[in-house]
Amino acid sequence: MSIYMDYAATTPVDPRVLKAMEPYFSEEYGNTMSLHKQGRTAKKALDQSRQTVAALMNAQPDELIFTASATEASNMVIKGVAYANKNKGKHIITSAIEHNCVLEPARWLEQQGYEITCLPVDKYGLVDPSKLEEKIRKDTILVSIMHANNEIGTIQDIQQIGKICKEKNIYFHSDAVQSFGKIPIDVKQTNIDLLSVSSHKMYGPKGVGALYIKKGTKIEPLLHGGGHEFHKRASTVNVAGIVGFAQAAQIQQQEMAFDAQKQTKLRDKIINKILTIDDSHLNGHPTKRLPNNTNFWFAYIEGESLLMHLDMEGIAVSTGSACSSNDLAASHVLLAIGLKPQEAHGSLRLSIGKYTTEEGVDYVLQTVPKAVQRLREISPFKNGWKQ
Repeated sequence: MSIYMDYAATTPVDPRVLKAMEPYFSEEYGNTMSLHKQGRTAKKALDQSRQTVAALMNAQPDELIFTASATEASNMVIKGVAYANKNKGKHIITSAIEHNCVLEPARWLEQQGYEITCLPVDKYGLVDPSKLEEKIRKDTILVSIMHANNEIGTIQDIQQIGKICKEKNIYFHSDAVQSFGKIPIDVKQTNIDLLSVSSHKMYGPKGVGALYIKKGTKIEPLLHGGGHEFHKRASTVNVAGIVGFAQAAQIQQQEMAFDAQKQTKLRDKIINKILTIDDSHLNGHPTKRLPNNTNFWFAYIEGESLLMHLDMEGIAVSTGSACSSNDLAASHVLLAIGLKPQEAHGSLRLSIGKYTTEEGVDYVLQTVPKAVQRLREISPFKNGWKQ
């Protein structure tokens, strides 16, 4: 048996998405910048795709540029807004639980003379909007707070955060990689100026992301070259990937509500069962969380050992962010919500998706408690755990 429970890391490509992409590999292979028929055909597919993806966030098509990833999109925001607005100020606010694609460029900017304020979160991973407001200064140029966390699934009150940023006349960026296509997001209603999203988290292909840039936002390009993407992102356009992204967005537009209802039911079943294990704890908010995310920590064991045990039983899981899975350091997200290093190392993320079945979940819920018990029997951590 093979059970995939790591949808937060990546998703399989929906067969309908693959079918939509296929012609653009070998039949409609034109360059969107070319003026001949093949180029015009590719440009038409690009324009239609832009309109479809933009509609899913209630943006105008000309406010959306396609990138090679959400990491590129977030890097462009952090660096591009910093450089375009340095005459106004060099202060940026973010949170302690952001993905590294936001935290690392922010740290890089610190080396260039910018000042970064990293907001704390509560035990559930929530940013306090009032604390954000307190930290805003005259020289603050950007606030970057993710919509939903990739590890613990906590959903932020981005509407309140966006309201504060609009009142203070400060750009607001949100990393919506985990939420886009899973729960509704409206950039106009939430006063978001910049939004990073990804294709491969919502049953589209890897290697495609997008960045919403509200009209009038001052931002420098990350890549310079030709005049692609409204002169904001130079590089030959990945038409096949973008068509796939758009098809995935269209499908999620139609199926999001159904998927969320089904996944929430399975999510809650997982949480209720796992928490019957002695010394097990839920990470993240109990209700303000993504419909497909569960995250736990177990006393006296290491998450990596649990992951390997489950892998041998045919179950694919994660201990945190897939981008950092080879890093032996404790998760910065789990440390930020107050876990001790040894507690953070005992974490397990089970993320489900549209192809997850009740039978698969039942198998996981039979297997996890046994694996935890086996590991505890041989655990070297029991003695002195409280030290």
